[in-house]
Amino acid sequence: MKKNIFITGGCGYKGSKIVPTLLKSGHRITVFDTTWFGNYLPSNANLSVKSGDVRNLKNLSLEGYDTVIHLASIANDPCGDLNPTPTWEISVLATQQLAELAISGGVKDFIYASSGSVYGLSDSEKVTEKEKLVPLSIYNKTKMCAERILLSYSKALNLKIVRPATVCGLSPRMRLDVAVNMLTVQALQNKKITVLGGEQIRPNIHIDDLAALYKFFVEAEESKNGIYNAGFENLKIIEIAEMIAGKTGADIQIKESNDPRSYRLCSDKILEMGFKPQKTVMDAISEISEAWKKGIITNKPEWHTVSWMQKNNFGPEKFSPQFALSA
Repeated sequence: MKKNIFITGGCGYKGSKIVPTLLKSGHRITVFDTTWFGNYLPSNANLSVKSGDVRNLKNLSLEGYDTVIHLASIANDPCGDLNPTPTWEISVLATQQLAELAISGGVKDFIYASSGSVYGLSDSEKVTEKEKLVPLSIYNKTKMCAERILLSYSKALNLKIVRPATVCGLSPRMRLDVAVNMLTVQALQNKKITVLGGEQIRPNIHIDDLAALYKFFVEAEESKNGIYNAGFENLKIIEIAEMIAGKTGADIQIKESNDPRSYRLCSDKILEMGFKPQKTVMDAISEISEAWKKGIITNKPEWHTVSWMQKNNFGPEKFSPQFALSA
């Protein structure tokens, strides 16, 4: 069944892969985004891109939509730390407003992009969806609060909450400030990889698999409602660096880290539903390496979210309701 889908933050790193994947299946999509990092979405008769801020939804109606995919967020810990107020406004207050709009508009399905980082620190061999949440940063805390708000509407919405691992791989709106992508470009550009700590364990998911997972959820039955981890390779940062060094010939330099986050994500729940990931971290490294060599990607400043925000003076005075960032 082809669906009419409303996606917030659809011009971001994840959305720029998720939207084309859904378009290929014939779904009709409206993207709601500030396009602050640009718009790399393809032209398509089934795609409409509207400029807007998720904190200002007064004139928005969701009547006629089957599904809402809520991606919009000030993404990752350093960005959230720049100014906590809009992080809370966008991730928490706007999420509540969007859920209420969805219900009043008769939307049946709501898919929320949370984060595997809500688990914070954990020594568990398998961090399942039942694990206690210990969010460490403002970003993590706002994701947890948004989840709890949405769960309070679970009787009115078919709700699916996705807790993805760190995403890696190529996207039209690239990000070079996430672990695998960042270290790979370091190696290609500098012939050296700087690893902070190295023993921290991070779960990972290829962006193509993440896009396929959203398609899977859009087309899933109501019985599949719930919270789902999405990460299929738990690797130490040093292991990732060694994989990249093996591909690129770069040297590895290890420095001390003040980042204590370390956890293993268990995604058995989604695997048992029948979802099958197709790509690996090594695929992401190889694809980024080939794209770099061909000049398809370069080290653009706008692909480093925090420095791009700082360079453009995107500080407290700029966090007004005319802006909301893509995930």
